[in-house]
Amino acid sequence: MAVYTDVSEGELEAFLRHYPVGSLLSYKGIAEGTENSNFLLHTTGGTYILTLYEKRVERADLPFFLGLMDHLAKKGISCPLPVHRQGGEMIGELAGRPAVIITFLEGMWLRRPRAAHCREVGRALAALHLAGADFTMTRPNALAIDGWRKLWDGCRERADEVEPGLAAEVDADFALFARDWPKDLPCGIIHADLFPDNVFFLGEKLSGLIDFYFACNDFYAYDLATCLNAWCFEKDFSFNLTKGAALLEGYQSVRQLSQAEKAALPMLARGSALRFMLTRLYDWLNGPGGDLVMKRDPTEYIRRMRFHRAIRSPSEYGLQ
Repeated sequence: MAVYTDVSEGELEAFLRHYPVGSLLSYKGIAEGTENSNFLLHTTGGTYILTLYEKRVERADLPFFLGLMDHLAKKGISCPLPVHRQGGEMIGELAGRPAVIITFLEGMWLRRPRAAHCREVGRALAALHLAGADFTMTRPNALAIDGWRKLWDGCRERADEVEPGLAAEVDADFALFARDWPKDLPCGIIHADLFPDNVFFLGEKLSGLIDFYFACNDFYAYDLATCLNAWCFEKDFSFNLTKGAALLEGYQSVRQLSQAEKAALPMLARGSALRFMLTRLYDWLNGPGGDLVMKRDPTEYIRRMRFHRAIRSPSEYGLQ
């Protein structure tokens, strides 16, 4: 979450008249995140999240994202629900941007998750994969390898400003993925961005999942590999084997990985690390600044990429 587009009180009050949420009491921008403009909204009807969709999110994709939240909630996945406008639509327009109001999910995200939390995340991810299996809408992964190449084209010339030799390093990765990227793995709806700030806990209990705006159809194991990157590395860039084993055990307690998925995990984790390094690198070099926009340093994902290159067996992630 972040704030790129400011909203005046008058604009917001007029916008809220179309929703069954009551009158505006207060609102404030949420600085965390990188994709959309988000506000914590208090009204006489309760607490909500207001999201304005910025340029990286296509308006045509919004029915998929919002419909998926509805579907998952009906399947027992704890996630926010979009609030329908008085005419039944979910999407409005505010400050020149497509905008929605979603219900507020209780809980807090963890800045220092432990192995027990990683196990809960693994279970929740597998449950999401199973719950989404009969969702009828589809969306290709816009940030699969072709999407990575587009990002790379936009920052390759300046990549060595961040770290000398990075351009050659990433070029070599792309050559490898063109040859060896896995095919024909089990696939379906994935979250694609299940970082700690998108998972809420109440104490030790996972209370819900948020931010489905990268959700798409892709390999389930790729989603799991992204969670390994997001949850199982420490501040010194070292991989925490205990957390990795817990996350993978939690996942497999709900959905068992195939042998092909297990064998592909190092390559998928390496690709996932490159994907998040590239979005961070692109925004680091090209994105807007400002007090309410938090840019994320790409160098931590450069370290993850290098870690995964050295992996020779999925057991090195704690996979049993």
